[in-house]
Amino acid sequence: MTEEQMIQKARKLAAERYKKGEFLCAEAVLYTINELLEKPFPDEIVKLASGFPAGIGESGCVCGAISGGVMALGLVFGRTEPGKKCPKIYPAARELHDWFKKNYKSTCCRVLTRNFKFGSKEHIKQCIEITGDVAGKTMELIFKYQKTGRLKLLFKKLG
Repeated sequence: MTEEQMIQKARKLAAERYKKGEFLCAEAVLYTINELLEKPFPDEIVKLASGFPAGIGESGCVCGAISGGVMALGLVFGRTEPGKKCPKIYPAARELHDWFKKNYKSTCCRVLTRNFKFGSKEHIKQCIEITGDVAGKTMELIFKYQKTGRLKLLFKKLG
């Protein structure tokens, strides 16, 4: 599969998972990226994202989709040892944030959904779209910051 196909597949799968009710925004993004990277972490990794939907526990703060994207970037570029350098995570996470803000004008769930009744068809439709877009952008950034485009090599190092 090409990089562009992986990006489009991430977008599609995450959106479908949200639409079907399998997972909410943050969970769908994290689960999908982990799956497309051939599951370097067990499926239980999705539990880490379960408190982030609806702006962190329905508080309306940071959009869960972007939170899931940052967690997914951490799967690839984060650290596992105290004090170990991880020079790619900050620029990758910042680029995701800046892209999101440019495209959606805010990273705040409350602001993003203020024109919709919570749980309405319009609200859900928008969140499905955002979830897919974030998953696609996250995969794009993984390829960009990995530079080789050969993610299997990266995950052999993790194993």
